[in-house]
Amino acid sequence: MDAAVGTGLTFAAACRSMALACLMAERNACPRIAPVTEENLGDLDGLFSRGDPRWCQCAYFRRSSGDWSTSSPAENRAVLASVVAAAADAGRSAGLIAYRDGEPVGWVSFGPRAEFARLEASRLLARVDDKPVWSIVCFVVSAKARRQGIARSLLAAAVDYAREHGVRLLEAYPVDTGTNPTTSAALYKGTLSMFKQAGFRTVAVRQFNRATPKRPIVRKALRPKGSAPPVT
Repeated sequence: MDAAVGTGLTFAAACRSMALACLMAERNACPRIAPVTEENLGDLDGLFSRGDPRWCQCAYFRRSSGDWSTSSPAENRAVLASVVAAAADAGRSAGLIAYRDGEPVGWVSFGPRAEFARLEASRLLARVDDKPVWSIVCFVVSAKARRQGIARSLLAAAVDYAREHGVRLLEAYPVDTGTNPTTSAALYKGTLSMFKQAGFRTVAVRQFNRATPKRPIVRKALRPKGSAPPVT
């Protein structure tokens, strides 16, 4: 589905503020990015058809560890569908889909941190403070579109979308590939370097013990139009 979606973000609007994020070769066009809705949710079927996304259906952070351990792909997809519907009822979206030539090539998931049961129960990624934040938790990029700036484009568009919806503070939990050996499967959280390039700063670094990888928590303060200075 490649039609304009609802009243959400279009990539043309976001592109003005993301020139540095769209680091693509000239042969690769910048993607069109649209909010996920109940109408275009099916566009994720192909993107989620293989690898970890096939099972996860972007429900991992939204389910408790107990619920996740006994879940099925169909149950996880139902969770995602209910989240998309609930977000629409609240006047917002639960993520953005990137399209190229009408085909979905990327996905980013976000929302109020309180909606992510696994985050709220995590000791490692426990809240830094009591400030209200939106969390960016997951990226999916199709195999043929990787290393072409899709994730950077989605991150920049997510920042613009959050700002347009009055969000004051964004948070994420990326992988620090500069200090930790990382598999490609672990990159779904995004890389620390990508978030830093987008203006996020590290506010905490945690680890279970000396033998486990360090886990940074990053934030970016936003200033919606007509608002007071951003929270830091």
